Amino acid sequence: SHEHVMHLASITLASGADFLLLGPKSTMLRSKKKIIAIGAVRTGCGKSQTTRKVCSLLKEMGVRYSVVRHPMPYGDLIKQRVQRFETLEDLRINNCTIEEQEEYEPHIQMGSVVFAGVDYRAILKAAEKGVDVIVWDGGNNDFPFFKPDVLVVVTDPHRTGHELTYHPGETNLRMADIVIINKVDSADKENVELLKRNIRSANKRTAIIEARSPIVIDDPEQIKGKRVLVIEDGPTLTHGGMAFGAGVIAAKKAGAREIIDPRPFAVGSIKSAYEQYPQIGNLIPALGYGSLQLNELDETIKKSDAEVVVIGTPVDLRRVISFEIPAVRVTYSLEERRGPKLKELIENLLFRKE
Repeated sequence: SHEHVMHLASITLASGADFLLLGPKSTMLRSKKKIIAIGAVRTGCGKSQTTRKVCSLLKEMGVRYSVVRHPMPYGDLIKQRVQRFETLEDLRINNCTIEEQEEYEPHIQMGSVVFAGVDYRAILKAAEKGVDVIVWDGGNNDFPFFKPDVLVVVTDPHRTGHELTYHPGETNLRMADIVIINKVDSADKENVELLKRNIRSANKRTAIIEARSPIVIDDPEQIKGKRVLVIEDGPTLTHGGMAFGAGVIAAKKAGAREIIDPRPFAVGSIKSAYEQYPQIGNLIPALGYGSLQLNELDETIKKSDAEVVVIGTPVDLRRVISFEIPAVRVTYSLEERRGPKLKELIENLLFRKE
């Protein structure tokens, strides 16, 4: 939050040091190609499905593009200087973590080539080859590493007010060419309207699109009338500040008899997360996919006495945990509802903006 940043600034200044915030002019690289960047005001707003939507629109338009993902290196940074992923086999060859796989796989499955790594000047040069457009797939609520021709920023009406009180999310909002209000199907109308006013107060020139995140449950009949345990995307709930995610919405939609509160039997880092982030609802936050974290998750699930597990994480946990009870996967996409059309805005801003 802005308050958190300024507390750190105060500590720094009181110690006699300078406190500086580097801006886009100092940090963004310029490209020879057109850049469309997707960012957000908070983590968990829906950047990933928005990025996939943009890529599908570029495909429809016959535009050659590559995707560059915000950095998330975990291993040998020298070897990971420039990474290129075109096939699922590339993920194995590069020893990608599950966290990396959950970001790259959806792009690869829709035919996109993904670049990532450490040295973003070298990554930019590699990504420019043979394409017309580079799609920047942002991480958290950071602003892009490449200077965009079009900046799409996703907001969340479940956290109305955060778009003006978090750094660098507010910076993204003020720079945005297109703002998407996501999740309008599950948010209160009053919060959607207030969010619109807040967007306009910060950025009068931006186009605003209202969208929903339609949820797909791979086996909804497994949930109906059952006691379910929901596992959600960790970052959305922890530093994202949300109390629930797509898994909880899906469980209610499918008619679960009860969503079990895991607090009484949670272990390890999961138990600690409830203490650190008390807003988390009746669900388990997936805090990572290392062996210790997966063991804690497995132990918590086994203690739950649930009839069904609802998986709302970006990665399919059935690949990494052997469930003794039925496990149902929840996925989501982006569907425009009201406002100007994203495809037309991209065409006008990206290809007619000289």
